[in-house]
Amino acid sequence: MFVDEIRIKAKAGNGGDGVVRWRQEKFKPLSGPAGGNGGRGGDVYVRAVRDLSLLSKYTGSKEFKAKDGEQGRSLSQHGKASLDLYIDVPVGSRVTDINRERTIELTAEDQVERILQGGRGGLGNEYFKSSVNRSPEQSTKGRKGEEGEFLIELSLVVDVGLIGLPNAGKSTLLNTLTNASSAVADYPFTTLEPHLGALYGYALADIPGLIEGASTGKGLGHKFLRHITKTKMLLHLVSLDQDDPKNAYYTILKELSDFDKSLTEREEWIIFTKKDLVSQAKIDEVITSIDINNKRVFVISAKTREGVKELQDQLVQHLREG
Repeated sequence: MFVDEIRIKAKAGNGGDGVVRWRQEKFKPLSGPAGGNGGRGGDVYVRAVRDLSLLSKYTGSKEFKAKDGEQGRSLSQHGKASLDLYIDVPVGSRVTDINRERTIELTAEDQVERILQGGRGGLGNEYFKSSVNRSPEQSTKGRKGEEGEFLIELSLVVDVGLIGLPNAGKSTLLNTLTNASSAVADYPFTTLEPHLGALYGYALADIPGLIEGASTGKGLGHKFLRHITKTKMLLHLVSLDQDDPKNAYYTILKELSDFDKSLTEREEWIIFTKKDLVSQAKIDEVITSIDINNKRVFVISAKTREGVKELQDQLVQHLREG
């Protein structure tokens, strides 16, 4: 189950208490204060990682707590500070501290933000020693760590959007690359909502419903064109077995331009699909008819897997370099 919103409770660690202790040497009376300070409680951080399914893993346990610092020790030794607690969330998450009305956006992989501060350690009696008080009996307790309730909302950052006319093979390719479970059948408009998959942590989305006139509200496309504006690059799928692949390709380009001209400036790879259904002569004819300057072109068959491995390898390399 894909979860894009969840509430959690979190608490930073309490500081360890300071202690009252005395320095004692063999055969000598107590010779002075030696109580150490308590250790700092652990802070709580959120950290952005590439895992779209992370929030679903937290549905069974929604409370997070950093450990407390250790109390002070004898012989003037301070207690150990606690390790900080890191809560991993998907890249694109918005974390809202409900109690304090503050929001953090995590837009980049490995971005780390502190959401709660651990308590300071208390003071041991050695700290209070002075020229007028050589045998202090006082110490202080550690401070409590901050706590709060947080709303985590995933505003998906899509790395790759799959576009093309209905039945171009978008769902099939998404399933092949990411082991997603998008429904596939031999008729147009198989997909009625965007489907997501993850390829080594990178988000891929099948953008459905694009037809001629989509930018003006025809069919389902106007709704789904908005999703394309959030993608970093596009895989433009063109089915080789249709009557006019060239027209299919430029139809989609026109709809992108009419909806938002900046979409035509986005990086676009052209993926010719269903290679197994046509002759090499037809493939050569289609490729020659389309302007492929400065664009990567792949000819694949999801059915026979021909060309898919090369596409996947180059796509992963490109995403990692980007």
